Amino acid sequence: MEIRQSTLIAEKLTPRLARLGELAYNFWWSWNRPGRDLFKQLDRTLWTTTRHNPVRILREVPQDRLLSLTRDPAFLRDFDAVLMELDRETKNGHLWYTMTYPELCTHPIAYFSAEFGIHSSLPIYSGGLGVLSGDHAKEASDLGLPFVAVGFLYEQGYFRQRLDHSGWQEAIYPPLDPDEVALRPITPDRDACGAILVQVGDREICLKLWEVMVGRTHLYLIDAGVEENAPWDRQLTARLYGGDREMRIQQEILLGIGGVRVLRALGIDPGVWHINEGHSAFMVLERMREYVAQGLTLDDASARVRASTVFTTHTPVPAGHDAFDFGLIDKYFHDFWPELGLTRGDFLALGSHDPGYGAAFNMTKLALQLSGQANGVSALHGEVSRKMWHGLWPDRNVEDVPISHVTNGVHLSSWTGDAMHQLYRRYVSPDWIRRQDDPLLWARVEEIPDGELWDAHVILKQKMFATIRERARQDWITRSMPPEELLASGIFLDPNALVIGFSRRFATYKRATLIFQDIDRLMRLVHDPYRPVQVIFAGKAHPADDPGKLLLQRLYNYARDPKFGGRIAFVEDYDMHISRYLVQGVDVWLNTPRKPNEASGTSGMKAAFNGVLNLSIPDGWWAEAYNGRNGWAIDSGVATDNWDEQDRTDAEALYRILEEQVVPLYYQRDRDYVPRDWVAMMREAIRTVGPQFSTRRMVKEYTERYYVSALKASLALESKKQ
Repeated sequence: MEIRQSTLIAEKLTPRLARLGELAYNFWWSWNRPGRDLFKQLDRTLWTTTRHNPVRILREVPQDRLLSLTRDPAFLRDFDAVLMELDRETKNGHLWYTMTYPELCTHPIAYFSAEFGIHSSLPIYSGGLGVLSGDHAKEASDLGLPFVAVGFLYEQGYFRQRLDHSGWQEAIYPPLDPDEVALRPITPDRDACGAILVQVGDREICLKLWEVMVGRTHLYLIDAGVEENAPWDRQLTARLYGGDREMRIQQEILLGIGGVRVLRALGIDPGVWHINEGHSAFMVLERMREYVAQGLTLDDASARVRASTVFTTHTPVPAGHDAFDFGLIDKYFHDFWPELGLTRGDFLALGSHDPGYGAAFNMTKLALQLSGQANGVSALHGEVSRKMWHGLWPDRNVEDVPISHVTNGVHLSSWTGDAMHQLYRRYVSPDWIRRQDDPLLWARVEEIPDGELWDAHVILKQKMFATIRERARQDWITRSMPPEELLASGIFLDPNALVIGFSRRFATYKRATLIFQDIDRLMRLVHDPYRPVQVIFAGKAHPADDPGKLLLQRLYNYARDPKFGGRIAFVEDYDMHISRYLVQGVDVWLNTPRKPNEASGTSGMKAAFNGVLNLSIPDGWWAEAYNGRNGWAIDSGVATDNWDEQDRTDAEALYRILEEQVVPLYYQRDRDYVPRDWVAMMREAIRTVGPQFSTRRMVKEYTERYYVSALKASLALESKKQ
C-alpha cells in the first residue's frame, strides 16, 4: 500500500524537525496539550488564523522560522518530549485493551459511520452523531483497541452557515483542499483506478481512498470525486446529507458495500463490524454475499454476519430512520439478491417495515435483523427503541426485545478546558486522564478550593467572550454588518453577568425558542438591573429542514431586536471550534427537547465536566445523570401529545427554575465575590459526570459487552468451519 505525504512540507522541514510532519498528520496532537502548544510555538498568529490547523501552519510558516527553531534548545526539548509521548501512545502495547485482551489484538474492530467529527479543520461532520464517532475513534486509540473506521471524504463538507438580512440560513459549500488538511491518499496495490469499484445500479463507480490518522486509529475515507466517474457520480460524496432519497441510497451503497470492499482491498479482515446508525447497514448484505460466494449456505452466511455485527441506533422517532421505497431497491439491487439465492420478496422482507404511513425498506430493520448485538444510546432511548421495534419480536415482552443501551460519552481530553485541566492535575491526579473512569478518583474534586475552581471557570468564560468578539470583529470587517446584526453577534454581552448557552442542531423538537414563550417574563430576566440574564445561541438547521430554518430565523430576529439590548446573541457558523469555547465558557447549559425525542445528547456532558451547570429536560443522558445537586431538571409534571400545552407547561417550569433557583444562586456572592453554593454544584457536576459519561466508560462498555463477545462468537464459527 502506497502512502504519499505532502512534498511541500517534507521539503521545508530540516532533518532535526522532520517528524513535525508526522505529528501534523496525526490528529493525536488535537487532544494532547503539549502537542498543541508545540504548533502554537511555531507561529502564534498562524495558530489563530488557521483555526488551529498544523498542516496549514507548516505550509505557511516561513522557512527562516523553522531554521531558527532547530537552534532553540527549549523548543527542541518540548519537541522531543511530545514525540516520545506520541510513540508511547500509538506504538507500544501497554494499553488497556492490549493488556486485558492480548489474544484478541490481531482481530480488528471496524466502525462505520456517515460522519466523523475529529477536528474543525476536517469538516466531514454535521453535529452530535459525527462528534460522537470522532470521540469513539479517539478513545479507541487511547485504550489500544485494534480499531479501524470507515466514512466519507466530503469534498464540500458540511455547509458553512450564513444568515441573510432577514435571518434566513444560507448554505455555503467551500471546496475542501486536501493539501491543507491532515489527509493522505492511499492506493491499494491491486487496484488500478485508485481504490475499488462498486456496482451502483447498472454502473460501476470508482472510489478513491484517503487515510486519516487519529492516534493509533486508522480512519479510511471514501471519495467518488475522481475523473474515472461521470460528473453526476462524483457528486455522491460531495456533500454530507445532501440530495434526495435516490442520492441517499446510492451514498449508503457506497458506504456499506463499498466500505466492506475498501477494507478487503487494504487486506483488513475485521473480527467485529460496528454499524453506527443505519446509514451503513448495507454492509451486512455485502458480507452475506461474500460468504455465499465462498460456498456457505445463506443460513450459515447470515449466522456468521450476525455473530460479528454490532448495531447502534441513535434515532428515537420512526420518521428519523432511513427508509427507501421498493422501487429504489429494485433499481439498485435487482442484480444483488440472485447472488444471495433470494427471491425479490425474500430480499425485500429483510428490510420491509411499515411504521404506519406506508411500507418501505428500512435500514434500521435490516441492521436489527442481521446484528447479534443492538443498542440505543441512553437508558431511556433503549426503552423507546424496544417499544418502537417490538413488532419484530411479537412473541416477546417489550422488555425482552434484544435492544439494550450504552449511554453515550465524551472524550474528556478533547473537551476539557486548559484551566480546568490544570486544576484536575493539581488536585485530582497528575494522571487523571489515564484514570478518568475511576469514581473514587473524582471524590478528590472536593479538595479544589472554591476560589480556584471559580477562577478557572472565569478564565474559560473570558476566552469564550474573546472568541465571540473576535469573530464579530472579523465579520464586521468582511461583511460590513449593519448595527442590528452586530447587536446579535454577542459583542455587547456582559462577561460579569449570568450566561446561558444553547447550541445544537436546529430541529423543531429541540425547541430552541422555548425560553421566548413568554416575552415579558424573559424581558424581566434579561433586564434585571442587579441580576441580568444573557443567552447565547449557536447551531445550524439541516439544509432541507425549512421548519428548522424558520425556527432559527425567528430566534435570530429576537437576537437582533434592540429591545433585548444585546442580551441575546447568535453565533453564526457553528462548528467544533466554537462549540469547544461555548461548552467551556457559559455558566448554564440549556437543553429543552420535547421528551423523549433526545436519544442522548452529549454537549451537556462536555459542559458539566467544565463546571458548567445543566438546565435540561430530563431526557436522554440527563435522565440518568441528574441527582438534584448537579444541575436542574425542567420537569413540568405534564406529559401530553398536545404540543402547545406541553410547550406552555415546560416553559412555565423553565421560568420558575430560572427565577427561583438559577439566578439567585448565581448572584449570591461572599466578600470575595465567589458564589459558594454555585461552586458546590459545579463540583458535584464534575464529580458525577466525569467517570460516568466519558468515552472511556463508553468504549470499555462496548468492548466488554459487545466487541469481545462478538469476536469470540465469530472466531468460534470460523474454527467450526475449519
